[in-house]
Amino acid sequence: MTSDQPDFDSAHFRATLGRFATGVTVITTTLPDGKPVGVTISSFNSVSLAPPLVLWSLMQSSHLLDLFTNGQRYVINVLSHQQQELAMRFARGPSEARYDGLPDLRTEAGTPWLGPDCAAWMECRPHSQHAAGDHMVLIGKVERCAHGENAPLIYHRGNFSLTPAVGAAA
Repeated sequence: MTSDQPDFDSAHFRATLGRFATGVTVITTTLPDGKPVGVTISSFNSVSLAPPLVLWSLMQSSHLLDLFTNGQRYVINVLSHQQQELAMRFARGPSEARYDGLPDLRTEAGTPWLGPDCAAWMECRPHSQHAAGDHMVLIGKVERCAHGENAPLIYHRGNFSLTPAVGAAA
């Protein structure tokens, strides 16, 4: 059986999605030995106020996936405009080395977090998960949260900024 439709252009789809400005988060938790670990995520949003639920997604092929689905707490750190370096640090390189040189800050429950310079943070427990294509959609139940006054870091069209580009050429 053949299809009359052309192959879907993934690069065009990615460029289309890039027109949607998002905040930037780093999700942090612990390795089995207690060391902190984290990953940069831009696919994050609220789901429900009652109960307080948020969602984010991670590649199903990520070696960190089990850490976020095994029932242990994690923190969603909403990065501020001054934390672009952290966004890059937690997006690349060996995950075990991403915390090197950073202070080991913990919530009252012992979950790693990136500190008071974040625009906001939410400590969550896994609520549910759903396979969706090449990603796993993770829904977390927020147990505690806080926010500051720092402006958020924005990711738009492949770049970090304080605000999305206005009137930018295609």
